[in-house]
Amino acid sequence: MGVEDGLEWRERQRRAVRAHAEADERARAAEHAAAAELVSWFAAEAHRRGLRTTRLTARSYDGRAHYRTRLTGWYVDRARTRAVDTDGRFHLLTVPASLRSRLFGATPAPDPAPLVVGRGGRDGESVPLRDLLTRRLAAGDDWG
Repeated sequence: MGVEDGLEWRERQRRAVRAHAEADERARAAEHAAAAELVSWFAAEAHRRGLRTTRLTARSYDGRAHYRTRLTGWYVDRARTRAVDTDGRFHLLTVPASLRSRLFGATPAPDPAPLVVGRGGRDGESVPLRDLLTRRLAAGDDWG
């Protein structure tokens, strides 16, 4: 293989890697858009059904501390680590431990919702977002 062949091969590899990364980004954006529609649907349906909202709390990453938030909405998992606020945004309610959060409350930013909740987690349990949200709606105000 000559120097020119090596340069061409490297350039082809670079283009292939770039194309793969762009395709992955497009797929991720499409997944987030579809999940955002589901979350928005859930919030509208929860409002329509009159599901009681609650003041959401955040938990520190290590699980030792709980913090107030200014968010109101519905927890969508029993662990109370995932929620949808009344504006139809998805939140992971885990934050870094801090004295500031202890004193003034935490402000978790909205997160892009996954189409499959728990995918890639260590416990191996995953559930489609649609199923999780549908179960939450079916439970109504009896959600525990």
